Amino acid sequence: MTDVSPGYPRVLIAAFQGWSDAGDATTEVLHHLGALVDAEVLHVIGSEGYVDYQVHRPKISLDDSGERILEWPDTRLYGSIRRPGADDPAEADGETVRRIDGGRVTELFLLSGVEPARDWQSFADEIVELVDVWAIDNVIILGAMFSDAPHSRPVVTTVTSEDAGRREATGATRSTYEGPAGIATVVDLALTEAGIAPVSLWAQVPHYVHSTPSPKVTLALLDKLEELLDIVIPRGELLDQATDWEANINRIAAADEDMSRYIRGLEETRDEALAAETTGDAIAAEFEKFLEGGDRAGGEGGSGGAGSGSGSEAGTASADSADRAAAGPGNSAADSEDSAADPADSAESNAGDSGDAPGDAAGRGEGDDPEAGETPPAR
Repeated sequence: MTDVSPGYPRVLIAAFQGWSDAGDATTEVLHHLGALVDAEVLHVIGSEGYVDYQVHRPKISLDDSGERILEWPDTRLYGSIRRPGADDPAEADGETVRRIDGGRVTELFLLSGVEPARDWQSFADEIVELVDVWAIDNVIILGAMFSDAPHSRPVVTTVTSEDAGRREATGATRSTYEGPAGIATVVDLALTEAGIAPVSLWAQVPHYVHSTPSPKVTLALLDKLEELLDIVIPRGELLDQATDWEANINRIAAADEDMSRYIRGLEETRDEALAAETTGDAIAAEFEKFLEGGDRAGGEGGSGGAGSGSGSEAGTASADSADRAAAGPGNSAADSEDSAADPADSAESNAGDSGDAPGDAAGRGEGDDPEAGETPPAR
């Protein structure tokens, strides 16, 4: 039977290899979590009829007895299993995912697969049924998109949801993106329609280094998952890997003046946007205080009404101005929120603008490995 802690919600974290997995950031999250919770396969959605095997080819390998076996790019549900007579995993020591109170998280499920080539609605229906059969309470869909994001700055993450209750509980926003969609969006809307409103968590990946894994982006997604779920996730070697990743890019950029100049431009744009956003928030907060003081004065002395109205307009103008100033090329808060539900515009824009970026010094490509197959989370 699956291992469940009474009183805690069952949480499913889903990611799909392909268009919504820039830099392998989301599948690496599942790999990392799968190893920590000793995840085992609970259910398989067969790839036959969904996956183009010329894009995601099956892999041949030898089992323990030397027999040749095929591993198909299926979509697999993973979770912790408690076997009769086995020790209670909640009492186990060692690195694992834990709650804030120190208890081991055993109600975590992982869904790993590749983006199908066809029959997306049927595929999404199978996932909805899976969530229902396994009594999943909350679903988080991960995504990563290529963006004009400097590798040397904190990774931008965005949380969205179609459900007002989930937005209030998680601090998510509602996506206003319009454009081409990926399987993550199709699954998101299918779950929402079925009454299981998921949360989508997306991260931006520097497009000029997207030919390599992005451990820094994986870390950013894990940080946000901790916040959303009130859990503690050991990072293991990811911290060192992220440091090496950034150092390697710095070393490559140092030998390429065009690349260095391009990255400096991205850094300046990000810094200016952050400064404008911070300044706008501070000004808005000051006007809020002013308005509160004006309301109190008006209530006590009958004056201050006009001042309150003027302050409200000025506060709104300041916040709007900050939002406009923050809208740097490809890195504004609004852009990341709107494109987070599906990064088509951002990804296509980056591909179209690639002539402005340096060449292949750090690797440029389409993002999807045509030979990539689905790999189980637990290595």
